[in-house]
Amino acid sequence: MSNLRIFAVNQKKISSLHYFNNMCSSKIRASLKRLKLHVLLGRNYSSLPGLIGNDIKSLHSIINPPIAKIRNIGIMAHIDAGKTTTTERILYYSGYTRSLGDVDDGDTVTDFMAQERERGITIQSAAVTFDWKGYRINLIDTPGHVDFTLEVERCLRVLDGAVAVFDASAGVEAQTLTVWRQADKHKVPRICFLNKMDKIGASFNYAVESIREKLKAKPLLLQLPIGEGKAFKGVVDVVRTEKLLWNPNSDDGKDFERKPLLEMSDPKLLKETTEARNALIEQVADLDDEFADLVLGEFSENFDLLPAEKLQTAIHRVTLAQTAVPVLCGSALKNKGVQPLLDAITMYLPSPEERNYEFLQWYKGDLCALAFKVLHDKQRGPLVFMRIYSGMLKPQTAIHNINGNCTERVSRLLLPFADQHIEIPLLTAGNIALTVGLKHTATGDTIVSSRSSALAASRRAKREGEKKQKENNEAERLLLAGVEIPEPVFFCTIEPPSMAKQPDLDHALKCLQREDPSLKVKLDPDSGQTVLCGMGELHIEIIHDRIKREYGLETYLGPLQVAYREAILNSIRATDTLDRTLGDKRHLVTVELEAKPVETSSLLPVIEYAASVAGDLSQASREAFENGVHSACLQGPLLGSPVQDVAVTLHSLVIHPGTSTTMISACVSRCLQKALKKADKQILEPLMNLEVTVSREYLSPVLADLAQRRGNIQEIQSRQDNKVVIGYVPLAEIMGYSTVLRTLTSGSATFALELSNYQAMNPQDQSTLLSQRHGLS
Repeated sequence: MSNLRIFAVNQKKISSLHYFNNMCSSKIRASLKRLKLHVLLGRNYSSLPGLIGNDIKSLHSIINPPIAKIRNIGIMAHIDAGKTTTTERILYYSGYTRSLGDVDDGDTVTDFMAQERERGITIQSAAVTFDWKGYRINLIDTPGHVDFTLEVERCLRVLDGAVAVFDASAGVEAQTLTVWRQADKHKVPRICFLNKMDKIGASFNYAVESIREKLKAKPLLLQLPIGEGKAFKGVVDVVRTEKLLWNPNSDDGKDFERKPLLEMSDPKLLKETTEARNALIEQVADLDDEFADLVLGEFSENFDLLPAEKLQTAIHRVTLAQTAVPVLCGSALKNKGVQPLLDAITMYLPSPEERNYEFLQWYKGDLCALAFKVLHDKQRGPLVFMRIYSGMLKPQTAIHNINGNCTERVSRLLLPFADQHIEIPLLTAGNIALTVGLKHTATGDTIVSSRSSALAASRRAKREGEKKQKENNEAERLLLAGVEIPEPVFFCTIEPPSMAKQPDLDHALKCLQREDPSLKVKLDPDSGQTVLCGMGELHIEIIHDRIKREYGLETYLGPLQVAYREAILNSIRATDTLDRTLGDKRHLVTVELEAKPVETSSLLPVIEYAASVAGDLSQASREAFENGVHSACLQGPLLGSPVQDVAVTLHSLVIHPGTSTTMISACVSRCLQKALKKADKQILEPLMNLEVTVSREYLSPVLADLAQRRGNIQEIQSRQDNKVVIGYVPLAEIMGYSTVLRTLTSGSATFALELSNYQAMNPQDQSTLLSQRHGLS
């Protein structure tokens, strides 16, 4: 309590003084008590960040840790590599839980949704905040399933570093490649953790080699395993030439000891470690000039004399430059190797001030933040996850949303702890927290303190742009890059139990869309039905389940449909006239245009103007023409699917004075529909990358089944005792594949899918599909 009073006296200038002065030890005890009451399944949480028991260690450090001590990191990997288990162990060893959760038991902290606990997978990313040896770590556990790849994308956007988790027996898997590419796109430094070293078939060398070959990365071996598979009992710290052994009698892995490697007791292990350390020093020296000068100068004769601290600093620089990735190993499930991983996170991954964000120079310390995720809470309403890049955010302050061009008020700030939240009075640069009270902010929105602040930053950006002679739109440069939302590949109709429940269903879908931008909802103009569009079977299934559980609506799903597209094969011209009198006003427009196929794959039509009309068109007429073209391309003549890879050229547009732009768009749309109907057409279907991991004995039936599904096998690789079948298969043929694969292989095989591209169907398959759609077969 005395610490609390001292803090309050020292912070008189802070506007949140009232908050601290009124807070007393009884309230802290009450908040801790409440926190424990709300925990699902009786999980035993330890304490609030920065609190030990009921004593305040440093209230200031809870709210406002030094930026150099902050680490914003994500855990990413292929499905079932052990991300959630690793996160669970991290929370346990950092003192934020008192019991070890298990994915199989459904009692982990970050997988708190009912669907996650039932399926044993991560569906939505969860944020947790904790401290480790004086560092504040904001950690996000991301999904590994391909249907939720957008969850990973939007989290990587705001993270400063990432931990890539690998199954040591499988190495780099399909989804690992996807998340690695996403991290490359956002330039996120990362470290690798080879998990499941205790698993039968685990191979450290194989996993490292697969990182080198498949990810084209340079692995820096900071640890070596002591034993593999059942014999795995600890790790060797290559940097410090020490071995870390976990007590076999310890249930929770807290009990381990560090011992220096000695010639007398471990001659073979010492020799291996010395060789590995020398190789590591040479590797780092090749990548870092400052370290190379040090090595060639003072320590060229004997690498053993090089201090571990110097090597660690150089590894930190190399990791930040993303020229190599540190590699550690362990077994999260068996509680081995997690504490050294936490040390590596604080040591090698960057703090927010070490990441270079160009836009910060224009804000001059004013508030600049990115909303990267929205959750809907029944009591509090929308909760918006916010990453603060510069400035400060307090409750009860107004903020300006640049994307939405609106002003909103933040009512409260919360520190995220999976599904538990702790209220805080202040949020400073580098931190991640939840805001309550924002009604219109969505994923990818840039938040600033006021409209005038945005305009001032815009002027600075413009001046900078003029200096560098760049023709950038300064307003666009102010917006932090949002996330690219992939096009959905599955769709189905969804209906409420009765028409009276339709408004409730619309509300539920609106909330879910704001949370998950990859979910699209549209109204079928012909049938009036609501259509759900998603990233895969599991995605649609989870949405359906959430509507039932969270919104209490028993909805009915129509059969899953594949999102086909259409294309034309030849060039065609068409002319159309629209003549209509509305009231006393005559609307008359005549249009002549040409539609032709283009080589580049694009869902949006390429719009061109013939030389004869290009100079005469007003801006309003251009916009009306383009709107008409876009609306016509939304529904093709064969299946009503979007038309892609098409270029539309306007040859003539005659408009009667007083004709509205709506009529121009309607005429253009009708004319283009006429052209598309006349042209030779084909259907394009989504083609999926497929990777099946199967044991040798079941390889033949799996290959035979894929041949029946129009599968195209590219190669068959060997992975330890298994075979990995890599190829392409049409999405339409893969529905329900998980059940079939389980049956064929007695549940031993796994598979991963990812959208590759859209490919033309052969004429026979196309006529079969059209017959099915028109009810002829």
